[in-house]
Amino acid sequence: MLKQLKKDLRIFARPEKVKAYQRFFKTGPGEYGEGDIFIGVTVPNTRCVAKKYRDLSFADVSSLLKSRVHEERLAALLILIEQFKKADAKKQEKIYKFYLSNTKYINGWDLVDLSAHKIVGPYLKDKPKDILKKLARSNSLWERRIAVISTFHYINQGNSALSLEIAEMLLKDDHDLIHKAVGWMLREIGKRCSEKILTGFLDKHTTQMPRTMLRYSIEKFPESKRKYYLNLK
Repeated sequence: MLKQLKKDLRIFARPEKVKAYQRFFKTGPGEYGEGDIFIGVTVPNTRCVAKKYRDLSFADVSSLLKSRVHEERLAALLILIEQFKKADAKKQEKIYKFYLSNTKYINGWDLVDLSAHKIVGPYLKDKPKDILKKLARSNSLWERRIAVISTFHYINQGNSALSLEIAEMLLKDDHDLIHKAVGWMLREIGKRCSEKILTGFLDKHTTQMPRTMLRYSIEKFPESKRKYYLNLK
């Protein structure tokens, strides 16, 4: 099945898209995605293939996640999400542990953003969440982003507390991808939880926040309100 999955993915490959993907995902020397390989498959098409192979064996999913090809790693994560949704508690634990033990292969912002809040967030819903704070302190850019994005699951349920705590931990992070992720989650808190909660955080932390983080967080504010917070910087 694994060999056929890879063939099916390549049916959707568009070589003319590869250079654009390489630029977009920063695969050049010294960039965060250095050396990543793309074959030019869109996310919707990758998702289509993943759903076809949602019953792929765990061993094959593991092999796929270790692929050098970005779209194949994404397909592996999308299959894990499908399996997690239908799994019993024991299988969900297995998927969760596998996910966190293989973060070095979840090494792209899209890979994190499409999966962390679908696996890590739901699994930890009724469990201690100290692991997310540990990930937020990680030297790995992708583990820090996983910590942030996993909390999207709770934001969607109207609970912003953990997201705000992790946002505070990452205020001084030096990477643009973390600034964007935290800003995005803050914006979603304003949208899905309460604008008052968001402005309370901004009133306390705007002067400490990286500008990109601030800009993302206030994106949905009226212009006058955006200017107010930008001028505080």
